[in-house]
Amino acid sequence: MKNILFLLLTLGLVACTSSENVQNKPEQPANIIFLIGDGMGLSAVSTGFYYGEQPSVFTRFQHIGLQQTSSAKQKVTDSAASGTALATGTKTYNGAIGIDTTLTPHQSIAELTASLGWSTGVVATSTISHATPASFYAHVEQRGMEEEIAAQLLSSEIDFFAGGGLARFIARADSANLLPVAAEKGFLVDTTKLAAAGTLEADQKYGFLLAQGGMPPMIQGRGDFLPDATSLAIGHLSQNQDGFFLMVEGSQIDWAGHANSTEYMVGEMLDFEKVIAAALDYAEKDGNTLVVVTADHETGGFTLGALHNEETGALNYAEIGPVFATGGHSATLIPVFVYGPGAHKFTGIYQNTEIFHKMAALAKGE
Repeated sequence: MKNILFLLLTLGLVACTSSENVQNKPEQPANIIFLIGDGMGLSAVSTGFYYGEQPSVFTRFQHIGLQQTSSAKQKVTDSAASGTALATGTKTYNGAIGIDTTLTPHQSIAELTASLGWSTGVVATSTISHATPASFYAHVEQRGMEEEIAAQLLSSEIDFFAGGGLARFIARADSANLLPVAAEKGFLVDTTKLAAAGTLEADQKYGFLLAQGGMPPMIQGRGDFLPDATSLAIGHLSQNQDGFFLMVEGSQIDWAGHANSTEYMVGEMLDFEKVIAAALDYAEKDGNTLVVVTADHETGGFTLGALHNEETGALNYAEIGPVFATGGHSATLIPVFVYGPGAHKFTGIYQNTEIFHKMAALAKGE
């Protein structure tokens, strides 16, 4: 009987120890896909529930948090300061890219993961040298220095980029043509169209610059550029067995907010939902990819109010009448949607800088 009791006690201790080891094992995703809807507040997120033909993709998330976006010096941030906070985990002044308030450069999550051997990419519907994508590879004092930012892109650790902004490379104030420089840096750059899926070579760098400035809005016929570029980037970067980091920005959600245009906003949001779906589909199949979806700030004070009758002043609660409170940004808290290894670490309320630190810790297995 004593032997049996000893055996049972031993087995129990082993089981407890094994359970503790499993629980204490660091969660380390093999890949991170970071999706930023520039200017995307909660009402923008909600548009898919009312204007989409399919159930909103946001219903696929179980882990949700909230982040505060204020910059180091301003309560209402711009995309440069918030992009820098998300990319580097550092608060800075409005206008700064990849540096803090003392002008000291800080390593971005793209640069960090590249140092771990991961492949990296950035995709946007703005110029690829715009504030948000720039925050992941550049370090300059002002976001308006897009020609310098474009030059830094070609010297960065980025392996894949796609967006607008060709003029920043070929129609520059210094008269330089950066396309030959891109080739010298190992990039194959296409200025006409995205490559076909499955045609990109594993050890080759690629760039796609498909508009002189920003890409056209959805309401002007952009088509499936953003979801297609996202899928192309994932397909290419995932050829690296060491992992990959990809940032994709739905840039023009912000522009729709600045324009106070509901049609523009809905078109950009439904397009961004396709991007999120593509990322989630890959992550669910892969089983070891972290997907983080958030915004840098809210734009337009956009809200889904009841339809207002201008003649009678009555409100029709059976219909939605979207309204805007401002032509600029707001300081409202921003939702964070997360799927994959370590997703639970993103719940709660925190500063935007914490998103970098959470991703960095997971990438390093901490």
